[in-house]
Amino acid sequence: MPDFADLPLWAIVAVFLGAAAMVWAAGSRLSGQVDAIARKLGLGPAFAGLLLLGGITSLPELATVTTASLSGNAPLAVNNLLGSAAIAMLLLAITDMVYGRAALTSVVANPATLMQGVLGTMLLAAVVLVVTTGDVAVGGTGLGTLAIAAGCAFAMRIVAGFEQRQVWQPADDDVPTEEEAEANEAERHPLPRLVAVTAALAAVVLVAGVTLAKSADAFATRTGLSSGIVGFVLVAGATSLPDLSALIAAARARRYELAVGDVFGTNLFNLMLLAPADALSSGPPVLSAAGTFEAVGALVALLMTGAFTVGFLERRDKTILRMGYDAAVSILIFAGGMTVMARFAS
Repeated sequence: MPDFADLPLWAIVAVFLGAAAMVWAAGSRLSGQVDAIARKLGLGPAFAGLLLLGGITSLPELATVTTASLSGNAPLAVNNLLGSAAIAMLLLAITDMVYGRAALTSVVANPATLMQGVLGTMLLAAVVLVVTTGDVAVGGTGLGTLAIAAGCAFAMRIVAGFEQRQVWQPADDDVPTEEEAEANEAERHPLPRLVAVTAALAAVVLVAGVTLAKSADAFATRTGLSSGIVGFVLVAGATSLPDLSALIAAARARRYELAVGDVFGTNLFNLMLLAPADALSSGPPVLSAAGTFEAVGALVALLMTGAFTVGFLERRDKTILRMGYDAAVSILIFAGGMTVMARFAS
């Protein structure tokens, strides 16, 4: 892939917008395909969102983190992953606003979704712990990042078991939406075709997502933005764009657990990617090299996840500005966190 930093600024912006359009188109179709595959395989929607949709939409982060670590830019890799965790929760708030009819968390009725939120906050707290206390290198990889990756894998196993429990029942509308009808139509196709189409969409998300990240990085280089802000906001925002299109499509199709599972699943996959980022980096453990900026970033993601988890517990449909109170609080947390982080950006 060419070095976009050599292009004129207008060309970088054009590449970014073109890649964004490709990601949006592919991501919008992904949720329907994944939902159809999950139904044929007998997977619950929350676990399908975590494992399939979350895994696919994490592909741009995987490629960006690998490239950054191999090039010796471990801080960019860490900030990209932690930034993606916070921005994923911000995208959930945006999806709530698009949904508009009631608080999104009031229609999510699966204990696995709540368990994902709780486990996600615990793992983000573990990241903060390792960043603030330091990591120990074991065979070229930090012991802390290995423990966090193992924790993410164990969390996915726990969620898979919770998917079978029916603690709450959602109150869905009787009239299917246009997106829901499209998802039902996709389910009529044979499984091999669904897998092939999903794989093709995943390839588009991967290539266009990496192009988004590299063009965003080039834009930051040309404009002289802080490297910490670049990784946490610009690159993380670019690689999180597949999540936004998939989220909105899933919400409009009333596949709410699939949408939320995508967000929480993406965060689990991203935290798991700290281990390969560490293994591919030639320096000290990546979390040992992190500082206050990264610790605050992880805390921002943790607090935003906590806000939505409270919303899942309360299941109230009160809204403000077309979104639930939990979504509004998460936006305020993100804005306040970015203000604090700007003091420590380098």
